[in-house]
Amino acid sequence: MSGNERIVDVAVGILIQPDGRFLLGSRPEGKPFAGFWQFPGGKLEADETALDALKRELHEEMGITVTKATPWLTQSFTYPHATVRLHFFRVTGWEGELQAREGQSFAWQANRTLCVSPILPANGPIMRGLQLPATLALSNVAGLGVEPWLARWQNALENGMQWLILREPQLSANAYGDLAQQVIALARRHDAKVLLHTHAELARDLRADGVHLPARVAAQFSQRPRGLDWVGASAHNPAELAQAQRIGVDFAMAGHVQATTSHPDQTPMGWTGFAELAAQDWPFPLYAIGGLQASDVSIAQQNGAHGIAWLSGAWL
Repeated sequence: MSGNERIVDVAVGILIQPDGRFLLGSRPEGKPFAGFWQFPGGKLEADETALDALKRELHEEMGITVTKATPWLTQSFTYPHATVRLHFFRVTGWEGELQAREGQSFAWQANRTLCVSPILPANGPIMRGLQLPATLALSNVAGLGVEPWLARWQNALENGMQWLILREPQLSANAYGDLAQQVIALARRHDAKVLLHTHAELARDLRADGVHLPARVAAQFSQRPRGLDWVGASAHNPAELAQAQRIGVDFAMAGHVQATTSHPDQTPMGWTGFAELAAQDWPFPLYAIGGLQASDVSIAQQNGAHGIAWLSGAWL
């Protein structure tokens, strides 16, 4: 992209049903990439916020009134005809029936079983982010002990938990490796995902689903760790998030948001600080972390988070 090329800002809505299905619409004839499928939206007008543009476009194109939308992420993409900056919102409330006011078609889709194609190139990577859960649990062997925590992990799996980050820095390398093997074996029986913490090479060796990197470790990478399906990183400021972007993570955790017993001497950023961080247009979903409970998911999403990451609260 040349330095003089104009960037077109576009507001995009991901309409999500309670069962997790999302809406795709076909691009009408006469537009670039006609017939491709995309998330609905449109260009921002002068002096218009992304949210205002989203509400206007979805009403004009589809006849619905958006009643609940939360900011999600921002993705830039260069097409042959234009460079666009896409401001994605998750839309979970609307009024009215869908109308094809531009002659488009609509299709409700599940992430792993898409039945329409082709997908607009800029929207393809977004499908990945939609696979992430609203709550992401970190293990708590340090607080509970190995056997009691494993029992709670088994119970959590039976009750639908699907993602875990195995974070136990107090364990020796051998003890951590042994625990990881047990945790992954249990997860496989329930089609759940396990990301190891820090140890990318061990994650590859044990065929874990990925790795989560603390900020100090992420700083040592010049590119994404290879051979892993999922890579996340922790961050506390824009510089650490920028490094996470450089190495191509799938998501990041930012915090801590509230006061925590694990970091009593550190001042939390609060929701205002988190919202300011999230508003800097990161191209991956952000999780809020630090002193949070399941009841905080909604407020986290209102402040630009994908959801929350939690440690002790996940194992009560």
